[in-house]
Amino acid sequence: MRNYIKFNVKAIALLMTILVLSSCETDFENPNAATDAQVFSSREGILAAAIGMQQLYSTTGLRWIVETPAVTTREVGITTTFQNMIDLEDGGDIPNSTSNIVGLWSTMLRVMSISEDIAANAPNLNINDGTKSGLVAYANLFKAMAIGSMAQNYEQVIVAISNEGDAPFVTRTEAFNTAVTLLNEARNLISATPVSDEFSSEILRGNIDLENTLLAMSARYNLFAGNYDAAISAANAVDQSSTSVFTYDSQNLNPVWSRVFQNGVSNFKPRDNFGLPDSFSVDPSDGRIAFYLSPLDELNINQLPIEDLAGFFDEESGTESIPVYLTDEMSLIIAEANLRKASADIPAAIEAINDVRTDNDDAFGVNANLEEYSGDMSADTLLDEVYLNRRLELFLTGTSLEDSRRFGRPEPSPNAKVFTDERNRNFYPYPNTERDNNSNTPADPSI
Repeated sequence: MRNYIKFNVKAIALLMTILVLSSCETDFENPNAATDAQVFSSREGILAAAIGMQQLYSTTGLRWIVETPAVTTREVGITTTFQNMIDLEDGGDIPNSTSNIVGLWSTMLRVMSISEDIAANAPNLNINDGTKSGLVAYANLFKAMAIGSMAQNYEQVIVAISNEGDAPFVTRTEAFNTAVTLLNEARNLISATPVSDEFSSEILRGNIDLENTLLAMSARYNLFAGNYDAAISAANAVDQSSTSVFTYDSQNLNPVWSRVFQNGVSNFKPRDNFGLPDSFSVDPSDGRIAFYLSPLDELNINQLPIEDLAGFFDEESGTESIPVYLTDEMSLIIAEANLRKASADIPAAIEAINDVRTDNDDAFGVNANLEEYSGDMSADTLLDEVYLNRRLELFLTGTSLEDSRRFGRPEPSPNAKVFTDERNRNFYPYPNTERDNNSNTPADPSI
C-alpha cells in the first residue's frame, strides 16, 4: 500500500507538470517542478512516469477516445447544451477549436511523449533487466494505442514527437503499421527478457496481462491496416480466458461514468438500438442489449430516442473497471479478416461469428447468447453480420467511426444537422493547436 500511494502521488505530480508544460510556453521557471532529467533518471521517477502515462490514457484519454466518435456515429445522443457536444452531434463543418477535437489529439500526443521518454531512458537505468524490458514494452504499448486512436479519427497523424514543432504527418495505414511495429518490438523484448516481479507488482498490478494485450492490439491494428493474415494470427494467439482492465478510484473516476452519471447531469446517453439504422435488426433476445442498455422512453434535444447506460459505466461509485479490450473482439477480427483477405475463407468466418453469437460465458459478461448464424452465406452479407456484432459487442470502445468507414456505411452529407446520417463526419479536422504550431499540418478533410 505504501508503494502504491508513493507512486500514485508521484504520477499525479508528473501529470500536472506535463499538462502545464504542454499547454503553454513562458520564460518563467518553477524551481519546484521536476525536470525531465530528474523524472526519467531514477527508478522511482520512471515507474511513476509509467503509472502517470497509463493514468492519463485511461482517464482523460479514454474520455475523448470513447465520447467523440460515439456522438459522430450515433452510438449516443447528446443531453447537454455544451457547444462541443452540439458541434459533434450537428456534424458538418466542425470548428477546429472544438474541445473534443483538440482534447483527443493533444492527449494522445502527451501519451506518446511520455512513452518515448520512458523507452529512451529505461535502458540506461541501473535497474533489473526485467523491469527495463517491461517499461520499454509498456511504453511501446501505450504509444501504439495512442497512434492507433489518432489514426481511427484523423485522416493523417503524427507517429513521433518533435520538440521543434515540425513533426511530419503520415497516412493512417502507415500509422497503423507503425503501431504494429511497436507492438511486435515489445513482444520480442519481453520474450527475450521476461518482465520482472518488480515490474509486475508495481505497474501491472494484476490488472494488465501485457503479453495478451500486445497481441490483441496487434490484431486490431493489423486488421485496420489491411494485414489480414497477421491479424488472424495475432487474434488466434490471444488467450480468451485472460483479461486486462483499466481500474479507477475516487480520485481517478471511470471517465464515461463521469460524463453520463456524475452529479446527476449527463452529457450524453446511448441511442436506441445502439444507434443502428432500421436496416439492421437486433434480436430482442440478444443479451448485449440488457448488458449495455437500460430502457428509457425519452428523446434527446434533437428528438433522437435515447436509453440509459449500463455495461462498464453505471456503478454508483464511478470506479468500475473498463476492459482494455474485449475478448470477443478477437473472434470478430478473425471473422472479418477471413472475409476480406484475397481468398475469403467463409467457413472460418462463420465459425468465428458463431463464437460471438453463442457466447454465454464471456470473461466480462458480454454474452449475446444467441443461436448460430443461419442467414445468407455470401461474403457481403456476412460482413454485415460482423458489423452488427461489432456495433453491439464493442459498444463505446472508440472503434465505431473506424468501423463505419471500413464497412462502407453510407457517406455523410456535407451539411450539418442531418440526423438521419449514420455518421456525420468521415474524419475530424486538425486541431487549431496543431495547425498554429506545425506547418506540416495537412488541409482539413472536407467532411
